[in-house]
Amino acid sequence: MPSSQIKPKGFSLIELLVVVAVVLILAAIAVPNLLRAKRAANEASSVASLRSISNGQMVYRHSQGVYTTLAGLGSEDVIDNVLASGSKSGYLFASGPGADPAMQFSADAAPAVSSGIGASGTRFYFVSQDQIIRFNVGAAADSSSSPLP
Repeated sequence: MPSSQIKPKGFSLIELLVVVAVVLILAAIAVPNLLRAKRAANEASSVASLRSISNGQMVYRHSQGVYTTLAGLGSEDVIDNVLASGSKSGYLFASGPGADPAMQFSADAAPAVSSGIGASGTRFYFVSQDQIIRFNVGAAADSSSSPLP
């Protein structure tokens, strides 16, 4: 068979480069949106976890007369063991009784990584015995921070 009648099989280098370029453009569009969605999901999970901690503190106080630590809530099975460990969904949690353990407690949630492309969240959260979850962007939240809408 003459070589002019043989059809080449496969793709040319130009065709492969065009496909790779299209895939890279799509990835450049999709990855930031994916990271933003993951950060939003982590923040929503941390708010739900703080609600669980806050409700758990109230239940513990009604049964024991005082507020307790995160580990205390976990040991009494008031909250799940993952949350009692202090780390969940890219956030670090802490909770404990206040100066008067029968009347005060506080709990906070801070992102494990709060800046950069791999940030697990940008909002810091706080809740106390008033049951109002408060937040601050970029720094730790406290009782004077803005309440969640």
